[in-house]
Order: sequence, then structure tokens, then C-alpha cells
Amino acid sequence: MLYPRVITERVNRLAQLYPVLGITGPRQSGKTTLAKFLFPNLPYVSLENLDIRLEATEDPRAFLAKYVNGAIFDEVQNTPDLLSYLQQIVDDDPRKGRYVITGSQNFALSAHIAQSLSGRIGMLTLLPLSLKELNWRDVSSKEEIHKAIYAGGYPRLHHDKMQPSEFYSGYIQTYIERDVRQLKNIGDLGSFGKFLKLCAGRIGQVVNFSSLALDAGISNTTAKQWLTVLEASYIIFPLQSYYKNFSKRLIKMPKLYFYDTGLACSLLGIGSSEQLDSHYLKGGLFENLMILEVLKGRMNKGLPGDIYFWRDQTGHEIDLICAWGGVIHAVEIKSGATLQSDYTKNIDYFIELSKKVPEEPVRGYLLYSGAQAGMFRGVELLPIQKIDRLFDEK
Repeated sequence: MLYPRVITERVNRLAQLYPVLGITGPRQSGKTTLAKFLFPNLPYVSLENLDIRLEATEDPRAFLAKYVNGAIFDEVQNTPDLLSYLQQIVDDDPRKGRYVITGSQNFALSAHIAQSLSGRIGMLTLLPLSLKELNWRDVSSKEEIHKAIYAGGYPRLHHDKMQPSEFYSGYIQTYIERDVRQLKNIGDLGSFGKFLKLCAGRIGQVVNFSSLALDAGISNTTAKQWLTVLEASYIIFPLQSYYKNFSKRLIKMPKLYFYDTGLACSLLGIGSSEQLDSHYLKGGLFENLMILEVLKGRMNKGLPGDIYFWRDQTGHEIDLICAWGGVIHAVEIKSGATLQSDYTKNIDYFIELSKKVPEEPVRGYLLYSGAQAGMFRGVELLPIQKIDRLFDEK
């Protein structure tokens, strides 16, 4: 495996605890490569193959009888009913780490797993490569940051030294043609493709269904359905609002982010990392990259994301709220490398406001592209290279 994955330790641990291990995540995020590398003795079965899928669907008991000693079942969302029959097998013989299943459809697969394999499966989510996994040590300069945003984290792009324009155009087309076409209530694929690009133009913004639907020429209901489709297939994720009791005048709709910034850049028509310097979304894309790094750090440890944003109706905002370990971690994200006195003003405001409802202590952080670490006016400075410090917090 060319890129050592941080999640490996957690995968090995769950394989000692459960008879079935489940790995979900976007297409081409490295699920198959990881499963084959960590479980080389298990036969690999791709349920993308039409012949194999037909066999598994028509006679699942006979199909599974060929793999009584275990297997890797890839893209199992294509045959979700197979999980019910797999349940019977692991109940009769609960040997640990015998089966590995992978899937790239979040909600539908999770529902079948909850129904059929609850208590029998250890679940993990594998996202594209993190900056740490890419050994991208120098991301302090503006140029390197833009390169990281533009390239994204899909392993094949880096392994084959592909240009992002070469990789993502095919990725988008394959996603729409293969995954979306199979789903109900999608309608015109051209309109869905336009909708996908409109979502990219709203990175870091609070979701406005009416505006999005109007620009796409669809109904509000359809816009909500299509956002669910994009979320289910690991293209976008909503960052929910954190609205505990200390203020009622809060924005409660989620913000929109992409699971990969390279994919977002492609949808935005950005043709090089240099173009990011003058792009209207460069701040939102940097914010997306940093939030993704925190999310990947948590998921690679098998932990829930538990991340949010906070904004009130007077314009005060915290880019990232991490709620874990009995502490609220309030994180301001800035792409600038030079520390400015007003960078921490929203954190100061949030900390003062939270004192009125002292349910949990608050720690403030400034995540930025500068080099200075330490404390600044009671806020911890986090250069990008020290981002692990944040998601290693308990």
C-alpha cells in the first residue's frame, strides 16, 4: 500500500472484536486497497460485477456457501439483502474478522446494516487522503496550500501523478452516469449536474433551499432530495449549527462543504492552483480543507465527527465547534499567515457568551497558515502543521 493509512490501527482493532468489518466512504477513497492490504488471505469479491451480483441476488445462500471462511465483499450496497443472510452465518460461527464489506452509499447501506448486522459489525468511514497521509509537510506557504486544495486527496490521482483536470472530469462523469442514474426521483441528469456545480459555488455558506432550487430550476423538495443524494454518496456533507441554550437568536440551518476540495475545484472550473489566488471562494475552500482535516482525523480514529459551526443573527460566527471530551473547542479558521489582532474577536465573544450558561468549559483556537504557535490573548495558536493537536484532544 503506497500511502500508509492512519485508520489502519483502528481497522485491525475492530477485526479482533467483530465477525464483520464495514468500511464505507467515497468511491476511490482507498477502501478496496486497504481491505486487500490488511486482509490478504481473504478472497476478494466485487459486487460491481454484474455476473457476481446476479448470483448473489438470485441464490444468496449458495453464493455465501462458497465463502464460509470469509471474504471481502466490495460495494455491498449493490446487494443489500445479502447482509440478512450473512447475519445467519456469523451468528452460527462468530469468528472475528472473517468478513469485510465495503460500500459507497452512506444512508441506504447504514440502514441495512443496522437492521441485519447490528452488534455484529465494526463500522469505519475512510475518506480521501489527509495531508498527513500524503506527507504534505510544508503547507505553510500560500502556494502549497493552494496546491493541496486544488489536488484534493484521492489516492489514484496522486499515485498515478494525474493532473486534477484529468482525474476529476472522469470521476464526476462516472459518478453521475453510474451512481446517480441508478437512483429514483433524479430526473434529468443534466439538471443534476448543474445542481452539483451550484453546490460547489456555495461552499461554506448556510444552505438556502429556495435560492438553490431557484438557480437550478427545480422545486425546493427536489433540491432537498438531491442534497440527500449527494450526502449519501459522500460528495457533500452538511456542517450542522451548534445551538445550545446560551442564545436563541442563532442561525440553525447547516453549512455546505465537500468531502474533497479537489472535486469542488473541478466543479468550479478552476484550472490550476494559481487561479485560487484570485478566486472568490479561496477562503471557503481553505476553510473546507481544514474542516476536512479535523473530520478525517476523528474518523481515522473511529470516533464520531461531533463538529459544528456557530453563528448568531448579529453576524458573530465561529467557523468550527468541536464538541468532545466534555469541552467545547471553538476554532477560528484563517488562511492568512500573519497574525492579526482581530482574528480572535469572535472567539472572545463566544467565550464571554458561554459564561452565561457554564455547562461545559470552552477552549479557543486559531487555526491558520502562520508559523507562530503558543497562546495569544487566551487563544491557542494552531499552525496547519499542528492540526493534530486539535483532534487529538479528548
